[in-house]
Amino acid sequence: MFRRRPRPTVQPEWLVVGLGNPGPEYRGTRHNVGFETIEKLAEKHHIKLDQRKFQAVYGVGEALGIPIAIAKPLTFMNLSGRAVLPLMQSFGLRPERVLVVADDLDLPLGVLRFRDSGNPGGHNGHKSLINTLGTNSYPRFKIGIGKDDIVIDHVLGRFDSEERTLVDKVINIAIDRIGVVLQQGVAAAMVQASIRVTD
Repeated sequence: MFRRRPRPTVQPEWLVVGLGNPGPEYRGTRHNVGFETIEKLAEKHHIKLDQRKFQAVYGVGEALGIPIAIAKPLTFMNLSGRAVLPLMQSFGLRPERVLVVADDLDLPLGVLRFRDSGNPGGHNGHKSLINTLGTNSYPRFKIGIGKDDIVIDHVLGRFDSEERTLVDKVINIAIDRIGVVLQQGVAAAMVQASIRVTD
């Protein structure tokens, strides 16, 4: 009788987290661009998001020669910290090695911004992370989704075809910039902290 081989043990140097809401009804919404970025990052580097623990789905592998873990919380956005904290601790990492990707209402569509720390700015996912991790000093990429008068309808709405094209470009750039952080560090990413993509 054959026994399944144990998974190889890899000690991640980074935990890369995308924020969003779980469930098919939220797929493709503006609030879930963090999830989309993480899924495409995992696909690019052939890392399977096939493990579940601590209310998260995640995978461990290498990106650009750097061992990393990639995760999506299975909590809702406003409880993201409940998944991220135990994952971070299980990998023996500190908050400055948790790289977070999320949407941002205050940034226009087409803008990608990197910060090494900061306040939540009204984002419930960041609020949860800051409260749970006990610090706001973790690096993050913010993907602009624009703003509308009715916030909840806007963030849970979907992009039209023109917006979708623009957002896909931003996500691809975000993936490249994540590579900069992994290989060169936070300071290198801060050199070009804000990027605006146009049609």
